[in-house]
Amino acid sequence: MVGISIGGGYPNCPCVYVVQIFDNTPASREGTLESGDEITMVNNRSVKGKTKNEVVKAIQGSGRDVVLTYNKLHADQEQGNTLDIILKKVKHRIVEHMSSSTADSLGLSRAILCNDSLVKKLQELERNADLYRGLVGYIQSLMKHYFELFRAHKQLGDVFSEVAVRESLERANQAFHKYGETHRNMAKTGVKMLKIMKPILIDLGTFLTKAIPDTELTVQKYADAKFEYLSYCLKVKEMDDEEVAINQMQESLYRVETGNYEYRLVLRCRQLARIRFSKLRSDVSVKLDLLDQKHVQDILFQLQRLITAISRYNDEAAKEIRELIGLFPVEMDLKEDVFQYKQNPFQRFDSEDHEDLSPSVPSEAPQTLPSPSTGHEMNIIDLSE
Repeated sequence: MVGISIGGGYPNCPCVYVVQIFDNTPASREGTLESGDEITMVNNRSVKGKTKNEVVKAIQGSGRDVVLTYNKLHADQEQGNTLDIILKKVKHRIVEHMSSSTADSLGLSRAILCNDSLVKKLQELERNADLYRGLVGYIQSLMKHYFELFRAHKQLGDVFSEVAVRESLERANQAFHKYGETHRNMAKTGVKMLKIMKPILIDLGTFLTKAIPDTELTVQKYADAKFEYLSYCLKVKEMDDEEVAINQMQESLYRVETGNYEYRLVLRCRQLARIRFSKLRSDVSVKLDLLDQKHVQDILFQLQRLITAISRYNDEAAKEIRELIGLFPVEMDLKEDVFQYKQNPFQRFDSEDHEDLSPSVPSEAPQTLPSPSTGHEMNIIDLSE
């Protein structure tokens, strides 16, 4: 088999031309013969004035080798991209989103479109994008709240460290210092966790903003090529039906009598559209497979990193907190000038430039006990709660 189908021939058309070239055949591997080319000779014998069937028999009776002489169809593909083809592409796009019953009731067939597995995978890709979008938003919110928590730990640690410096009693000094350092350490541990979480967020964001949109763009190009190919197929069928109807009426069709150039141009455009469609389909299949593998492997790896980072922080924070057990209550000498600050230590402005506008709030009298060492009244403060 040569691997071609032919059309035209006596008595309707003055020439014989190639209609289609099949894949994985000698004609397709040779690569020069294209749809729409005019066959002039078979094994150096002219086919002028012969019918299509006579040319087919001549080719089939050539044995192992056959020599075809042909004239190339010199045509611009843009000439075949007519308004009719554009409208057919629009029709296919509309039918793509219709159910079969709706398409049938409107007299539109979608059987050739409804089983496209690659377009269905695009819907799955959109669901994955929603999953990643929600996951990225959740991690961003989680990091924001953790940051606020760590900042509070840092501020609390700074306040208690300042109180410890001003405390004269050794026991209270050590307790406040330890309490402040614990909160500072928890803040440092938290910052380490945020540094681990940031690359996770970046990796998920890259998958969401680059990998998925790039694949969606490839799928859209594939769908556009598919609609173009289907439009040319439909145009060829309409022209074939027109030719059959004219023949049944025993009338002549001008475009056929003059070499059927318009029909051959559409055949050439259909072949080029099919080549483009096949290439894009292969690219889409590879990209979707790679994206599925990355989705399964990447999301599992990133979630493991996230859970490990949070678990490590919780373990280290719990360890720091357990070291505070038994640290309080402590005794403080309130008669000393430990808390007689010139300004409120919790305010970060100069008291000479700003008046103290904070209202005085009465509090319950603290429990006082005599100090065994100084004889002063000692105040017991319990910070364990």
